[in-house]
Amino acid sequence: MDIIFIITIFLIGFVGSFISGLLGIGGAIINYPMMLYIPAAFGVAHFTAHEVSGITALQVFFATIGGVWAYRKGGYLNKTLITYMGISILIGSFAGGFGSTHLSESSVNVIYGILALIAAIMMFIPKKGIDDVRLDEVKFNKWLAALLALLVGLAAGIVGAGGAFLLVPIMLVVLKIPTRMTIATSLAITFISSIGTAIGKITTGQVEYWPALIMIVASIIAAPLGAKAGKKMNTKILQIILAILIFVTAIKIWMDIL
Repeated sequence: MDIIFIITIFLIGFVGSFISGLLGIGGAIINYPMMLYIPAAFGVAHFTAHEVSGITALQVFFATIGGVWAYRKGGYLNKTLITYMGISILIGSFAGGFGSTHLSESSVNVIYGILALIAAIMMFIPKKGIDDVRLDEVKFNKWLAALLALLVGLAAGIVGAGGAFLLVPIMLVVLKIPTRMTIATSLAITFISSIGTAIGKITTGQVEYWPALIMIVASIIAAPLGAKAGKKMNTKILQIILAILIFVTAIKIWMDIL
């Protein structure tokens, strides 16, 4: 393991984790394609889709801890939403993470591409008036939230993601949660989800521990920095960045699949 390898993996983890804190996602939607293609392009390492999903699962776990800690004050964390969606996504993500060993590498990539495409379409749906609601007056359908979180957990567990890149559009478009509360709460839910996903990946031997450790260090540093930046940015800008990010990732994944 040389210095170029360490720097490459660290920078990938740093970028993904900063965006994690900034936009309320676990970082997998960035780190998955970056880990799959960049180390191979520079000739420092070649990871399979299963290895990347295992490394990403641990990175998401630590990135979301850092993000939640940064958002712990200010009323951004909706505890009721975290409870209903968190329990459901934990069950789904554990089942998805454990069951992913029965899928081929191409199947894992296809599932990831489908999730990213759905999320991208949802992010471009107009979200009028959601940020006009006071944080202490937010209401939502609890059982719908739980059902959607279960489905997201199943799918996200398969690709080693926390599921936030789907949770954020669902919370904004379907449940009508204000943007900053969505970002903070989705980080907490994704943290819960990543527990099941990480356990599933570790117990089935899909984790390369040295690159995972490097990404964990990067996550602990970068995620809180991203969260601090996110608190200061205009909510519309945050939504646009996330929409573009998911859309570009979906195009890249599908170009490689097809």
